[in-house]
Amino acid sequence: MKTLAKLPVTIVTGFLGSGKTTLLRHMLDNAQGRRIAVIVNEFGELGIDGEILKQCSIGCTEEEAVGRVFELANGCLCCTVQEEFFPVMRELVARRGDLDHILIETSGLALPKPLVQAFQWPEIRSACTVDAVITVVDSPAVAAGTFAAFPDQVDAQRKLDPNLDHESPLHELFADQLASADLVILNKADLISPEDLARVRLEVAEELPPAVKVIEASSGRLPLDVLIGLGAGSEEHIDSRHSHHDHHHEGEDDHDHDAFDSISIELPPADESLLLDALTQLVVKHDILRVKGFAAIPNKPMRLLIQGVGTRFDKHFDRQWGADEARTTRLVLIGQALDAVQLEAQLRAALSA
Repeated sequence: MKTLAKLPVTIVTGFLGSGKTTLLRHMLDNAQGRRIAVIVNEFGELGIDGEILKQCSIGCTEEEAVGRVFELANGCLCCTVQEEFFPVMRELVARRGDLDHILIETSGLALPKPLVQAFQWPEIRSACTVDAVITVVDSPAVAAGTFAAFPDQVDAQRKLDPNLDHESPLHELFADQLASADLVILNKADLISPEDLARVRLEVAEELPPAVKVIEASSGRLPLDVLIGLGAGSEEHIDSRHSHHDHHHEGEDDHDHDAFDSISIELPPADESLLLDALTQLVVKHDILRVKGFAAIPNKPMRLLIQGVGTRFDKHFDRQWGADEARTTRLVLIGQALDAVQLEAQLRAALSA
C-alpha cells in the first residue's frame, strides 16, 4: 500500500485588517490546478471572511466552494482548537489523497503558536506538516504608530500614562504573531513612503528570529511559489519560539483575548456616504479596532462589502443580491469594552438624521 506524503499546511496570521483574506483569495485565484482546502477562523458571527473566499475564481461550483471553506465562528483558535479544529483536520486528513495543500486563516485576534503546536498531536503529525506560518503586517498602521509593539516603546508609554497598562495585550499579540512567523509580508507597501517602509522593516525585524525572511507586497499580490513550498516544518521548532502568552497554556484560565469584544449589528438599507460617515464617527468616539460587513444601498442591485481598520475604510460592490435574500446591512464591530446597544443606537440615529 502506497504511503501518502504529509499534507502541507500554510497558516496565515496577522493583525486585524492586515490583508489576510485578500492574500488567501489571491492564492486561491492563482492555485494553478492545486487542490486547496481552506479553514477560516472568523472572529464574529457573520462569516464575512468565509463568504469573501467562497467567491474565489477557482472554477468550482458554489456547492463545492462551500465544502472547501471551513469556518470556525466562535473566536480565537487558541481557545477553540481542541473543540473544533481537531475534527475539521481529521476530516481533511481522511481526504488528503484528494488535496494538495491546506490554508488556514487565523482570526486577527488569534495566537498562532498554540495552533502550530496542535500539529504535534500524533494523529495530525503523521499526516500533515506546517509548511510555513506567514504573518501579514499592515505596514501603514505600523508606520503610523498604531501599535506600540516593541518593549521599549511600551515601557515608555506606561511610564507616561499608567492607564495604558490594560492595552498591553494588543501590543503583545502583535509581537507574538511575529514571533511565530516563518515568513513576514509587509503588506500595503504601496500606501507608504519608501522611508516609512524601511522604518517598518527595521521595527518588525527586531521581533523576528534571524532566519525569518521579510518581503513587501501590495494587496497580497505575490507569486504562489514564494508563499508555499517553504518546507519550514514549523511544528518541529515552535516550542523554542518565545511568546508573551506562553504561560496561558500552562493550566491558567486567564486569557488576554477577553479584552476584545465582537458585536453584530443589523441595519436597514442606507446611503453609502452617510453610512461610511457614521461608521467613521463611531470609530473616533469608541475603541473600535475593526469594522467589516455587507451593506444594502438603496436602488443598488449589488451589496457593498465594507472593511475598515481604524478610520480607514475599503469598500466595493462584491456581488448581486440574491432573489430571496433580505437586503439588510449586517456589520461586525471588533474592539474593546464595546456596548452593543449604545453603538447600534448611535448608528441608527446618525443614519436617520
